[in-house]
Amino acid sequence: MLDAIKGFGVTFSHMFKKVVTEKYPEVRKPAAPRYHGRHILNRHPDGLEKCVGCELCAWACPADAIYVEGADNTDEERYSPGERYASVYQINYARCIFCGLCIEACPTRSLTMSNEYELASDSRADLIFTKEQLMAPLLEGMEQPPHPMRLGDSEKDYYVNALGNPGTSAGAERAASSEQQATSQGGAV
Repeated sequence: MLDAIKGFGVTFSHMFKKVVTEKYPEVRKPAAPRYHGRHILNRHPDGLEKCVGCELCAWACPADAIYVEGADNTDEERYSPGERYASVYQINYARCIFCGLCIEACPTRSLTMSNEYELASDSRADLIFTKEQLMAPLLEGMEQPPHPMRLGDSEKDYYVNALGNPGTSAGAERAASSEQQATSQGGAV
C-alpha cells in the first residue's frame, strides 16, 4: 500500500510542473557538433571524388546498410585520383544505426557524417540514398567529374596535401575559419 502511495505521489508531483513543448517543425534546434547524421561523400578541391571504391565502409558496417560497386578509372573518364572509383554507392537508412564505423574504416576520408537528422520517409525505397544524393555539392572552382587530375600528376599529390587543402570534407569550413582567426590573432595553428 505504501508503494502505491509513493507512486501516485510521483505522478501528482509531475502534474503541476510546467510543460516544456518543443515547436519542432517550425523551430529546429541545432544538433551537437559531433552528432552522427546523414552521410556525405566528399570531393577533392578540383571536384574529383575522394571515394576510391574500396568497399571497406561496407565491410565495417555492422548493419549491412552500405552497398558499393567499384569500377576502374581510365584516362578518358576519371572520377577519382586513384585507380578505382565507386560506380555505385548506396546507404540504406532503414538499416543504418549511425554508429560511425564506416567513417573510421574509410582510408581516404571520403565518407563523413553531417548533422542532418531529418531522414524519415513513408517509403522504404526513399530511405535508400544513392551516390548522387550523398555526394557533396560542387563548390566554386570545382568541375563535375569525369575530368583529368588538376591538383597534380599522381594520386600522391592529392593525398599528401589533403590537410592543407581539404576540399569539401565535413568540418573543412570550420578548420579554415579557425586558421584565419589564429593568423589574425598572431598565432599559428
